[in-house]
Amino acid sequence: MDRAHDVEGVSFLGTTLVLRVDGREYHIDVADVSERLARATPAERARFEVSPSGYGIHWPDLDEDLSIDGLIGVTHACPLAGAKA
Repeated sequence: MDRAHDVEGVSFLGTTLVLRVDGREYHIDVADVSERLARATPAERARFEVSPSGYGIHWPDLDEDLSIDGLIGVTHACPLAGAKA
């Protein structure tokens, strides 16, 4: 299975999510993308999982999921588009 993104790092600098993906670094204001992350403790923010497909990040302690595409402003075609049953 091809990965949508290569997530190289997820960290926080104050209220900024620092996302290193596909060889680039993005700085995202947490309040703009997730109220749960904005209110989370450093320990809750530090515990995350990247989906095996590379499409998203999950914070289990917060029950929060964010798509990489949405965070960095790109669009991928759905891998199931055009698949025949």
